[in-house]
Amino acid sequence: MTVYKGYMYVAKKNAGMFLLYLLIFFGITLLFQMMNGDKGVSGYQAESLKIAVIDEDGGAMAQSLKSYLGEVHEVMEMEDDAAMMQEKMYYRDIEYVVRIPKDFYQACIVNGKKLSVTQVPGSYTAFYAEQQLNSYLNNARVYAAAGFTEEEAAKSARAAAVNVELLDIAGNAGKISDSLFYFRYLPYLFLGVLGYVVGSMVSAMRCGDLKMRMQASAVPRRRQSIEGLLACGTVALVLWGIVAAAAVLFYGKELSGNPGNPYYILNSLALLCVAVSVSFLVGSVSKGINSLNGMVNVVSLGMCFLGGAFVPLDVMSAGVKKAAQFLPVYWFEQANDLLGGYGLDMVKGKVLQAVGIQFIFAVAFVCITLAVVKRRRTV
Repeated sequence: MTVYKGYMYVAKKNAGMFLLYLLIFFGITLLFQMMNGDKGVSGYQAESLKIAVIDEDGGAMAQSLKSYLGEVHEVMEMEDDAAMMQEKMYYRDIEYVVRIPKDFYQACIVNGKKLSVTQVPGSYTAFYAEQQLNSYLNNARVYAAAGFTEEEAAKSARAAAVNVELLDIAGNAGKISDSLFYFRYLPYLFLGVLGYVVGSMVSAMRCGDLKMRMQASAVPRRRQSIEGLLACGTVALVLWGIVAAAAVLFYGKELSGNPGNPYYILNSLALLCVAVSVSFLVGSVSKGINSLNGMVNVVSLGMCFLGGAFVPLDVMSAGVKKAAQFLPVYWFEQANDLLGGYGLDMVKGKVLQAVGIQFIFAVAFVCITLAVVKRRRTV
């Protein structure tokens, strides 16, 4: 196992870069998850505002309006004190003030007089509250025009509130997995770490005096290749093991019992094979450590940006998506987004298709590498 030990010696010399990429990966993952992780079904939930009501009427319609607003918002009654109202709005203790005048039913419902409101200047929440308020008033006016009494209109207008039920179209109850953001950035880690470490291992064995020593060695060329592949596979599996252990540590509760776990594993292993094959190719064509660094940066960042790792696929233009389909990272992200955003039963076939395409890419890169190596031997 002399050749294997030689490869691993080169890998140990690059342990610092290995750890640096891991730190960058975990930092980026946690940062973007904190920024985006709370975006999900909360965007479809009713927002609760702090609304103050000055009730000068006290009738049935006024009580109905306060109860209607209180179903969603934090409603508080206050006296008609301009100084107190300004102070509370300045400190954002209240965001919207509704003034219910005397004879509210006759003035605002029957005669259509506009209801007096006060809002925080420049606040977008005022539009939200105003829309709900207008909806209630319009319903009440319809009942009043139909001949309902104040009590009947008050009761009917409140009962006319619409309850929205979201359809579970995606099969995941509207929830997006937090681990989606973790797995999204795996291509950058795999391509960066393996491109540099494995690429350095391959490049070191194919350059300078070491290449001549390998050719003059008593170890058969086939055995050299097998031990080289074994060394590269060892580095790749160590990296995958660290990533898998970190995923269990961060998302153990979420991933436990998740039926999509085998597909997450399969998808990450397919990406690992792609990263190793690309690293072999980069290491085989590079002429030294300086050219290797440049090639790794171009390949890893280029694939990640175009493939949807750094920029989500759903915000890309159609032309960019078509071009990205010729990159393996696109198919990894496609499978990852399907697993994180949909129920497994709905996307199982598409996920397996994406995984299969990644393996095809890996085989294609291996064939290209063999052709390049053979070409160099004959030249």
